[in-house]
Amino acid sequence: MPSKTVPDARRNPGKLSTLDRFLPVWILLAMGLGLGLGRLVPSLGHWLDSMSVAGISMPIALGLLVMMYPVLAKVRFTEVGSVAADKKLMITSLVINWLLAPAFMFLLAWVFLPDLPEYRTGLIIVGLARCIAMVLIWNELACGDREAAAVLVAINSVFQVLAFGVLGWFYLQVLPAWLGLPTTSAEFSIGAITLSVLVFLGLPLLAGYLTRFVGEKTKGREWYENRLLPQLGPWALYGLLFTIALLFALQGEAITSKPWDVLRIALPLLVYFVVVFGVGMLSGKALNLGYERTTTLAFTAAGNNFELAIAVAIATFGASSGQALAGVVGPLIEVPILVALVYVALWARKFFRNAPRRI
Repeated sequence: MPSKTVPDARRNPGKLSTLDRFLPVWILLAMGLGLGLGRLVPSLGHWLDSMSVAGISMPIALGLLVMMYPVLAKVRFTEVGSVAADKKLMITSLVINWLLAPAFMFLLAWVFLPDLPEYRTGLIIVGLARCIAMVLIWNELACGDREAAAVLVAINSVFQVLAFGVLGWFYLQVLPAWLGLPTTSAEFSIGAITLSVLVFLGLPLLAGYLTRFVGEKTKGREWYENRLLPQLGPWALYGLLFTIALLFALQGEAITSKPWDVLRIALPLLVYFVVVFGVGMLSGKALNLGYERTTTLAFTAAGNNFELAIAVAIATFGASSGQALAGVVGPLIEVPILVALVYVALWARKFFRNAPRRI
C-alpha cells in the first residue's frame, strides 16, 4: 500500500524520556563502571580481548551493531539522493575529514607530545580513522540530518579503505622526513580496515535498510515511524552504554595506572575535537547548509573511528604499547566531549533559520 506522508517525530518531539534527559549521567556511569571493572578485575580485559576475530572484539562489535541499527533504521533511504546532490556538503566534508583533520592531528601530536613517540604515533593513527559508527548517535541527539549522516559515513568508509594506509605512510614517514623529524614504520592491513568497515557500518546499514523496506511495504510509513521506530529507538542508547562500558573495561587498568600519561594524551585530543567541530559548524553556516546538515558536517568531521584506531595500534605495535594506550584514550575523551558538543549544537540552533526545536 502507498506510504502516507507523516511528520518526522524527531522534528516534532514530545516529552523527553528519562534515558534521554539524563544521558550524560548514564554515559559517565558507564565509563566509571568500565574503568572500575577493568581495574578491579584485570582478567576481564584479557577475557574481552581474547574474544576477537581478525582484530575485532566481538563483544564490542555486538554493542556497536545494537547501537547503530536503530539509528540507521530511521533513515529515509529514498531521500539520500538529495544529500548526494549537495556538492557543497560533500566537498566540504571530504576536505575537512581527509585533508584538514589528519593534518591538524599531526600538528597537535608533535606540539603536545614531542618527547613521547609512541603516544604521538597513536594520536596520528586516531586522526586518520574517520568516524563511521558513534557519530550517528551524536548526530541523532543533536537533531542532525539522518540521511546526510548515512551518506557521509558511507563516503568516509570508502575513503577509509582507500586512503588510510596511504595517509598513514605519509604522516608517519614521508612528512616527518621532509620536516627533519623522526619517522615511524607501520604496516596497515587493507583487509583489516575493510573488515572493520563492513562490520561496523555495512551490517547495520543493510539491516536498517531492510527493516524500513519490509516495514513500509507491509504496514506503511505511518505504522513504521509512529509504532515500530519508537520501540527500536532506546536500543541505540543501550548499545552505546554497553559499548562504552566494555571499551573502558578493556583498558581500565592501563588508564587508571598511568594518569599523567592519560592527561598528556587527552590535552591534544580535547583541542582536536573542539576545534574540528567548530570548523565544521562555521563552514556549514558560511555555506548556508542549514542547521541539520551543518550539525551533521560538524559531527562527522570531529568524530573518529576509535575501534579501527585501537585495532590497528594493537595489531601493529602490540596490546601493551603506547600507541594502543593512545587509541584507548581516544574514546575516553571523545565520548564526554562530543556529548557536551551535542548541547553546544542545540544551543547554536538559534543562529539558524527553521532549525528543529528538539531531538
